[in-house]
Amino acid sequence: MARQAKPKLSDFEKSLNELEKIVERMEHGDQSLEASLKDFERGMTLSRACRASLEDAEQRIEKLVEKEGALVVEAFDPED
Repeated sequence: MARQAKPKLSDFEKSLNELEKIVERMEHGDQSLEASLKDFERGMTLSRACRASLEDAEQRIEKLVEKEGALVVEAFDPED
């Protein structure tokens, strides 16, 4: 019987998972100052990458609106 491959994680999911691990390590509080600073710097980089991914996704979202009793798909416009 063939094994099913796990679905690949997106860059966003990988970044978020790594960021969560960093937060856990830092909250535990038993790292050296140098290790904490490195984790903080990496965490900021990951945070920016996640934010950029979310902003990109937001721009691609389609919204469902009702027009004259029918549901119509329109491109997302953040100005609406």
